Amino acid sequence: QVQLAESGGGSVQAGGSLRLSCAPSGYTISSACMGWFRQAPGTGREGVAAMYAGGTTVYADSVKGRFTISRDNAKNTVYLQMNSLSPEDTAMYYCAARQPSTNCGNWYLYRNWGQGTQVTVSS
Repeated sequence: QVQLAESGGGSVQAGGSLRLSCAPSGYTISSACMGWFRQAPGTGREGVAAMYAGGTTVYADSVKGRFTISRDNAKNTVYLQMNSLSPEDTAMYYCAARQPSTNCGNWYLYRNWGQGTQVTVSS
């Protein structure tokens, strides 16, 4: 059974940084698409960043240049480094995974989600 556990959320002031972590069980991240999504109150879930098994990354325009997805294969953990945060980044952030590692930037193909970690950015 696939389980994804996010951590690292919290409250930060605008301009600050946070790093989220996701440690999936039931997936080897080096052979899967790994994605980060977010959902603000009253909005739909939005794809933020994704990584192919080969290391290619995909970003939503809203976070390009500020967010970085990375992974540590030895720890089977995926990260989302978030810099220059703004109040518009406030949301619940979710980790997601799928196989095979194709079309990782197609946000609609993900089916396995974590419980989420809250990120709140104050002005």
